[in-house]
Amino acid sequence: MVEEKWVEESYTNFEDGINWRSYVVCDVAYNDVNNWLWTPFVERGIANRIYIEIKFTIRDCSYFPGKALSCKETFSLLYYEFDAATREPPPWEPDSYKLIGRIAAGEGRFNTNSNAAINTEVKSIAVTKKGVYFAFRDQGACISLVAIKVYYITCPKVTVNLANFPTTPTGREVTFIERATGVCVENAEEIEKPTYLCKGDGKWYLPTGGCKCKPGYEADMEKQTCNVCPPGKYKWATGDEHCQTCPPHSKAPDHGMNECRCNQGYYRAAKDPKSMPCTEPPSGPQNLTVNFVDQSTVILSWSAPSFLGGRHDTIYRVDCDVCSLTVSYSPNTVTISGLSPVTSYRFQVFAANGVSELTGKPDKFAEVSVTTEASLNSASVNNVRVTSVKATEISLAWDPPITTDETMDIPDVVETYEIRCFTRLEDSSNASSKLTVEQKATFSGLRPRTEYGFQVRAKTTHGWGEFSPTTFKTTAQQALGTAYIGDEDNMQVRIIAGATVAVVVLLVVIIIMTVVFLRSRGNDECNKKQPSDCDTLEYRNGEVTTPLFTQVGATANSRTYIDPHTYEDPNQAVREFAREIDATYITIEAIIGGGEFGDVCRGKLKFAADGRKEIDVAIKTLKPGSADKARNDFLTEASIMGQFEHPNVIFLQGVVTKSNPVMIITEYMENGSLDTFLRANDGKFQVLQLVGMLRGIASGMQYLSEMNYVHRDLAARNVLVNAQLVCKIADFGLSREIESTTDGAYTTRGGKIPVRWTAPEAIAFRKFTSASDVWSFGIVCWEVMSYGERPYWNWSNQDVIKSIEKGYRLPAPMDCPEAIYQLMLDSWQKERTHRPSFASIVKTLDKLIRCPDTLRKIAQNRNANPLAPDAPDMTQFVSVSDWLSSIKMARYLENFERAGITGMKDVVRLNVQELTNLGITLVGHQKKIMNSVQAMRAQISANLSEGFLV
Repeated sequence: MVEEKWVEESYTNFEDGINWRSYVVCDVAYNDVNNWLWTPFVERGIANRIYIEIKFTIRDCSYFPGKALSCKETFSLLYYEFDAATREPPPWEPDSYKLIGRIAAGEGRFNTNSNAAINTEVKSIAVTKKGVYFAFRDQGACISLVAIKVYYITCPKVTVNLANFPTTPTGREVTFIERATGVCVENAEEIEKPTYLCKGDGKWYLPTGGCKCKPGYEADMEKQTCNVCPPGKYKWATGDEHCQTCPPHSKAPDHGMNECRCNQGYYRAAKDPKSMPCTEPPSGPQNLTVNFVDQSTVILSWSAPSFLGGRHDTIYRVDCDVCSLTVSYSPNTVTISGLSPVTSYRFQVFAANGVSELTGKPDKFAEVSVTTEASLNSASVNNVRVTSVKATEISLAWDPPITTDETMDIPDVVETYEIRCFTRLEDSSNASSKLTVEQKATFSGLRPRTEYGFQVRAKTTHGWGEFSPTTFKTTAQQALGTAYIGDEDNMQVRIIAGATVAVVVLLVVIIIMTVVFLRSRGNDECNKKQPSDCDTLEYRNGEVTTPLFTQVGATANSRTYIDPHTYEDPNQAVREFAREIDATYITIEAIIGGGEFGDVCRGKLKFAADGRKEIDVAIKTLKPGSADKARNDFLTEASIMGQFEHPNVIFLQGVVTKSNPVMIITEYMENGSLDTFLRANDGKFQVLQLVGMLRGIASGMQYLSEMNYVHRDLAARNVLVNAQLVCKIADFGLSREIESTTDGAYTTRGGKIPVRWTAPEAIAFRKFTSASDVWSFGIVCWEVMSYGERPYWNWSNQDVIKSIEKGYRLPAPMDCPEAIYQLMLDSWQKERTHRPSFASIVKTLDKLIRCPDTLRKIAQNRNANPLAPDAPDMTQFVSVSDWLSSIKMARYLENFERAGITGMKDVVRLNVQELTNLGITLVGHQKKIMNSVQAMRAQISANLSEGFLV
């Protein structure tokens, strides 16, 4: 819609190839000018944020000397959200139209003596309704609207990790992150839910999860497709592997085979890998030989089959045709025992492997026939006795057999003795044995303190005799390498062992007394020295009076923090630690915030080397006319920052001190402060990503502590986040007093302290150490895991101090892993010496990141009782708006209103399914709302029951 004052004209510039239609207004000769121009209804579609680009020209008011009553060089851009298109744009109503901004000519104005300068301005708004009208309001300028472009930004459709991600509009705010879920490409399976984060600038980053190609398909990562395996190749499992050629003796006749089929006569066992060649059963054993035979025992041996079938898992089975059930087979020694004397046996030794049972044919074998010898009772040894016992060795002796059989024509002559050794828990058939011609033997390599059994038999010219009765003996205990031999030696060993133990105990006592003495002496010296010698930072009247640390363990190559306050001239410290930058190389693009000393801006820094390369930077400016103390404090922060160089500490590019305004130039962190970033993305990150942020913060603090620097004000608001979610420590204004009471500063003599983040000893005695920074890190952990929740909520500073003194600690945030909450509790130990160091914290977080399963167990709050005295009163709320604001869920107020939930009685009856129907789908937000509803129910029930008490 166009008001009469706006005129449609043509704008041409044939040299530049321009032939545009434009809307022009130049109503400068009147007072109270109010000219409107509306766009048609712009449907929002899938957009969450709409951008409008305006190309325009504007005339300099000096072109109208004395004629212009209301000449201006700006105009207003407004918008009106609506749920339906109307024939005419909604009329101007102050409550309906919202101002986007006043537009001025950035590229320049023109008059009759200059060419028209076309200005370009881009603005954006968050949208929630069906569409929007944009309006241009002129109040006395001479303007030509040359071109208008309305658009929204999306992260384009993309395929990553074999998952398709759809075109995704950016979030309602530039800093918001939209999580997109991918769908596996054809012939792929989901391994882990594929997700991709869409940033506000329309770029994807941080993909997680993904898909893998199914069996029979291989991945083409360049084209992000799964291609079918051709005939002759196969792929047996889901994964990244490529199609492989069939192993020997197998084939793949079709496309997409997940296994090659074995040729006729070849087989593959169920446990065989698919890449293994198909195999055959083995042939029979070779060289079957009888190694030993007596009246009850036969020992057989054989060689492996000449053909193993292409496998290495050959097993053997021994069959005996007339053996009784009492016959035992020993596979380790291939010994068949328990046989009858003077009996013929036929033994068959079968060979088989992993595919033998698949053939359906009998196993091949070799066989041998053996006749056992006659039994001989006369060759029994006598008086088997133990002659020596050591820890790993036992010696035996015995008497030769006594011949009592007078019928023998030839007397017995002992040819050899066999001695068996076995533990009491083992069967004698599993015994180890040795042969000897002497009447004694020694078994070595035994286990200490173990009972062994021994049997001896003799072989004479008439055959083997029976084994002697079992003789048991226990080996001695191992002690300092001394053997237990006899009573006298045993006593000697006990004396030596007792003397050794006494000497060791005496040495331990001497070492403990020495350590205690040195520590007490160190504490006495610490009391006599300056606070800086005792690893402490003391503040007097809000200023640093001593260095921060002693250089414990410092080496010649280690860097140490130098306190800029030790310089008489702050400018000297700046010149030493910071690089001076020419202001002409800096371009300020936008104001992104305000600081204690002035504005904080986003801009570009051009490198002097080539004059072309630019990087994004953050620019802190000093207010014009600031006092000398403010200027010195401002430059002191730069002097501190300039000494640090670490991936998790904000990097100082340089300073501008030779022109106004004075500036500090640092790297630009796209996502701003950590607390604000987390609140804007509540519930959107995985636990592992949050732990990764904490690891970065801990790493930066470890570096600072090793530089002997105490931060003193570590909090999520003083941690910045870049586009890659890397967290960096910032805010090094050590000498500044904290001015803002909104951050919970507690005033004592000598300055203010941020109570909610400060260790109790620092509050009470104003002494800051690395251990007090560890306490603050624990609070930062709590802030991160609670997505930017305010520590101790709306408690007063005095309540916080008293509660901490009584031992109260913050409860675990919702869905916080137990391991992370335990790290918080360790950081909040009352005794600072009991808190972990930052080096230890980094190691702990590294272990948790390497083993994500350790983060699955959720910490349980034992003090989350809605009826506890310190629990917030949930029955005090009279409106849904107040209640949602108290739990930081006000973003869902419109969802409740559309569903007709306008009273607290309706809220109390809510359930999880109804929340889903309302459009509240984030699990974390559902839990937060339902926890509050359940607490409200419990408190209402308690109040009702109390009403009947008299």
